[in-house]
Order: sequence, then structure tokens, then C-alpha cells
Amino acid sequence: MTAMTGMSKPGRSAVVIAGHGSRDPDALREFEALVDLVRERAGSRIVRHGYLEFAAPTIADAAAACVAEGATEVAVVPGVLLGARHAKNDMPAELLALARDYPQVDFHFGAPMDLHPLLLQLAQQRVVEAEAQSEEIIHRQDACLVLVGRGTTDPDANGEVAKLARMLQEGMGFGGVKVCFSGTATPLVREGLSQAAGQGWQRLVVLPFFLFDGVLVKRIYAAADELAQREPGVEVLKASYLGVHAHVADVMLERAAEAIEGRAAMNCSLCKYRVQIVGFEQQVGEPQRAHHLQVRDLSAREQAVPAPLQTAPYVPHPIEAESMRIIDAGRDWSVFPPEHLTVLQRLVHTSGDFAAADELYFSAGAVQAGMKAILRCKRVVTDVTMVQTGLKRAVLEQLGVQTWCGVHDPETHLMAQNLGMTRSAAGIRRAWQKFGNDMVLAIGDAPTAITEAVRLIREHGWRPQLVIGLPVGFVGTRESKDELRRCLQVPRITNSGTRGGSPWAATVVNALMIDAIAWLVEQERQAEGAG
Repeated sequence: MTAMTGMSKPGRSAVVIAGHGSRDPDALREFEALVDLVRERAGSRIVRHGYLEFAAPTIADAAAACVAEGATEVAVVPGVLLGARHAKNDMPAELLALARDYPQVDFHFGAPMDLHPLLLQLAQQRVVEAEAQSEEIIHRQDACLVLVGRGTTDPDANGEVAKLARMLQEGMGFGGVKVCFSGTATPLVREGLSQAAGQGWQRLVVLPFFLFDGVLVKRIYAAADELAQREPGVEVLKASYLGVHAHVADVMLERAAEAIEGRAAMNCSLCKYRVQIVGFEQQVGEPQRAHHLQVRDLSAREQAVPAPLQTAPYVPHPIEAESMRIIDAGRDWSVFPPEHLTVLQRLVHTSGDFAAADELYFSAGAVQAGMKAILRCKRVVTDVTMVQTGLKRAVLEQLGVQTWCGVHDPETHLMAQNLGMTRSAAGIRRAWQKFGNDMVLAIGDAPTAITEAVRLIREHGWRPQLVIGLPVGFVGTRESKDELRRCLQVPRITNSGTRGGSPWAATVVNALMIDAIAWLVEQERQAEGAG
């Protein structure tokens, strides 16, 4: 982005309100009504809007329109409440592209709306409006405010929802407050409502902390209606979301002014991309990658002639392809099930030994379970970073698979020290606590990691979608693999003997991902043929 020179430039100032976008036409209508309100209050400034995903115009379209109208200075203001992934990654990525495409224009990025005092006042108004719907007069000390946030993977944004709840509770005198989320974070709406109803309150006031109507808000209200039917002794009032209001428009214009003046403030002290936040240490310095590109302007594409998104087939390097040709011709592979061949042949490639294929053990359906888990859960947990490093980056990115290894995290160190276990085993326990069952577990170094995984599976009901156990060594290695082989509760891939290691475990995961890509390609071909 170009810096302000301190001198006014000929041309006009513009504001682009960058909305998230929605498949719900009610949400789009309300957003555009708010943009009209901003335009009415913006004076001579150009005001345009664009959407990050699902709808048109895009943010780039809006910026192009501003430039066409003569704007030389553009403030892009996130039309979102809190600073999570969209405001920290996706929208800045859009802005960087705009600055590259229009070097003659000064682009400035505004902060999200956050917990602005005007929004607190508007939330208060929505609560009072909801209370006025009831014929019952109840002291607020006998009522519980249920605040519903969107829910994100960013603890800072989720924490802001909890902060808002506390401010409204204390400021308005509610006897209790319950925070829940529509997705991603917990507790979810139905669980949160049930918990609040079980505490004995006479009234629950359900307040969605959302800007506009949409699919999620409708689900929140439906859950409130369901609770009211199940718990007739509890009065359930549905407060409105923030909606089209002068307070919201004024906050957006204030954020635009702050951006132009260089005063846009983000909560960087608790940003998981800048500092180590408990449980998110590995995301410090994570590259800024936009994740919304496949659904940008989706509405326009859905109205066009349908064309399925194509999965690019996996194309090996020529040397890799020649190696695999030699391996395929190097022995009789007909003795193995066809679904095992990619894993077996790639393991031979990694080890340089055809005998490695004879050592491998697959439980029934393990390969299919691993492929499905990669496509559905999109998470691979490893015992050491060497396994994580061995995974093919391009394939991970193509499938959108996240990797996690806790061996070097501060909490893993503390757990290992206090519980008298290895860091690899502690990392496995942390993965169980952090992710539950939705993962593929790949162990390539530590027999103690296998032992801990098996213990959690047998004694605590853990059910990873697939466990790959291929450590190398002489101390406890054979025994741990035998133990995993006998662990009937989960799909598993392991081997006999002392051979193995991080490259072996990574190779199995890579093979499963390559098979998953091939399966997607075949599904698309069949769909095209049927069409």
C-alpha cells in the first residue's frame, strides 16, 4: 500500500464497505440497505460495496468502480464485527492486490467494527426491544442474557464476544450471562441454550451478535423456538441482531476516517499470528493466505452455465515418475490388494527396498478410512516435526489439509515435565484434547507416542480416523507396533520389526493424499459423463 504523503492529491475520496457475502438474499438486502445509509451520511465521498465471497460485486469490482469515478484515495472498511480470519487474512490479501493493480491510488485498510460504544448502545436497544415483547415484568436479576457470536478459529475474536457479554451483563444488571456460538467455537447454540435453561432462570434473552439476517441468524432463532417448546416454564425472548441502523453506519465511517488518518487499530497484542497465544503457538508468523477465492462471486457463477470445479490430477516429477515405473515393474504386485498399492509402492520408493512392502500391515478398510478422513477432517497430526516436514506441501494445499505437531509447544513441555512422559507422548495427549477424533494420526519416530495413543483409545474412547504407526529403533519399537496392531478399535497401518521412521510415516500420508486426489478426479469425470 502506498503511504500518505501529507499533501492532498487531486481527485476524490472513496469508501469501500467490504462485506462477507451470503447465500441468503435477506442478508444481502440488509447489507446493501446499510451501504445506502452510509452513503447518505458520507457527504461528498464515494461509497461502494463489495463482497468477499458468495455474492457480487466483489471487493475488486467495488474498488474499480471507485477508481473509474475519479477516486485517488480509497478506504476499505471491513463490514464485519470482529477481527478474525476474514479481517486479518482474506481482506488484506484483497487490498494488497488492489494496491498492485492501481499504483496511482492510495489504499487504506480500516479496522473491524469491534466493541465500539455505539454498538454496545445498539445491543442494549435490541435487548430492551425484546423485553418489551413480553407481558411479564421480570427483574433482570432473574433473567439470563444468552449472547450468540459467530464463532471462529481465532481465540481473540471469540474472547471479544465473551467481553461483550460481560459488559452487557454488568451494564444492564442481568443475573447471568451465557456465551455460545453458531459454529466453529463451543458451546454451540443449542447446547448453550440448554445449559442456560437448566440453571433455573425465569427468562432467557437470546441476542445474536450479528450485523444482518442470514442463514445463521435464522438457525439461532429456530433453536430458541425449539427450546421454548421443550421448556415451557422458561420464557425465551428473541432479540434482534444489530441490523441497518445509524449507529452501525457511523461506526463504519469512523473506521474509514481512522484508516485514512493512519489510526486504524487492531488488537495485535493478542493476535495469534503475531504473538504466542496459548494453544495457537504454531500460527505465529503464518503466511497470509486468502481462503475465500473458490467462493468469490459465487452467485454470478451459479447463474452461469454449470461447470464443475476441476481437481488438478497429481503430476509427479519426471524422476519420481520414472522411479515409480521401475518399482511397478520390479516385482509381482498382484498379491496385494489394489487399494494398498499406492502406499506400498511409495514406501518402496522411500526405503529403496522392495521388502518393505512385505512388512506393512493394514487393518480392514484402513486406506479408505484414511482417504475419507483426509477429505473430510482435513487434519493430520504427527508425533514429530520430521513427519510434518515430509508431507508434500503442494498436495496439502491443494486438498486444504492442515498439519499439527505439538512436540515443541510450551504446554507439551509442561505436560511432559509434570506427568513424567516423553514430549512425543505428551504431544499425542494434547492432540486428543485439542482435536478429538477428527484427524489422521501419523507416528514415525516415538514408540511412546504409539503407546500413549493406544492407551487413550482403549481407556478413554479416543477414535482417530486412522493411526499410522511406523517408528524406527530398538527400544520398545517392536512392542509398540504389536500393541497398535492388536488395537481393534481404530483403523491402523503399521509394520513389523524395527524398521520405519519419519519418512515412512510421511510417505503413507502422502500416498493417501495422492489417492484422494485421484478419487476426486474420477468422481468429477463420472459426473461430467453423467451430465
